[in-house]
Amino acid sequence: MTLKIRALALAALPLALLATSADAHRRWLLPSATVLSGDTELVTVDAASSNQLFVFEHRPLPADNVTVTGPDGQPVATKIIGSGDYRSAFDVPLTQQGTYRIALVNDGLMGTYMLDGERKRWRGTRAEMANAVPAGGTEARFIQTNGRIETFVTLGAPNETALQPTGQGLELVPVTHPNDIVVGEPARFQFLSDGQPAANLKVEFVEGGTRYRDAAGSQELTTDAEGMVELTAERPGYYYIEAGMEGTPPADDAIAGSRSSYTGVLEFLPL
Repeated sequence: MTLKIRALALAALPLALLATSADAHRRWLLPSATVLSGDTELVTVDAASSNQLFVFEHRPLPADNVTVTGPDGQPVATKIIGSGDYRSAFDVPLTQQGTYRIALVNDGLMGTYMLDGERKRWRGTRAEMANAVPAGGTEARFIQTNGRIETFVTLGAPNETALQPTGQGLELVPVTHPNDIVVGEPARFQFLSDGQPAANLKVEFVEGGTRYRDAAGSQELTTDAEGMVELTAERPGYYYIEAGMEGTPPADDAIAGSRSSYTGVLEFLPL
């Protein structure tokens, strides 16, 4: 399949499949606290998607897929509290001093095909793609997807071991430590796409508490040539960031294109 044909195949995917992040519900991990002190502590994290930020009114996110990277770079086990109609909740024990990265990462494929006159949708892994379309299915189209939802928590003095990028998908690399950001001072971050600077990336930056105000409280920012962006908050509290991009179709005839997304929750503290 030539690049031109593959580009047309990507354009032919249904709009619902390729909806931009602005059209979808916001997905987030909200910790009970981001900066703590003492020898050991515990944070509870809510996992949900919603229309209004940090309000439980749509559906939960799966807590069993969450990964936590500890201050030493090793995984930390969570204790799942449960999942209801609107949110999931889990505890993260903080037994080491330093910074924890709490993330929900999805990496796979999604696509559509026609069967008996109806368009069907499919999600799965590359290994499962060979059996994705049943007998009689036609017009199959697949795109590779990578989504990261995350937040950060620090016990005691912050460190950067857990903040190292993986080189896969769209990632946020803190220049300003994510648990050392305060109102009125710019916080600098770099976005990477598969390990490379994500230049000219549109980034939505939204103040929490959308339920209690008329104004959206949303800013649209753009990364520079090195993928850098600055975030500044006027009021303390939790803030939401979101970005997404479509990539160049990979060198695989079965894949029409790729799409990566990032959402994060940061807490801006008072001076």
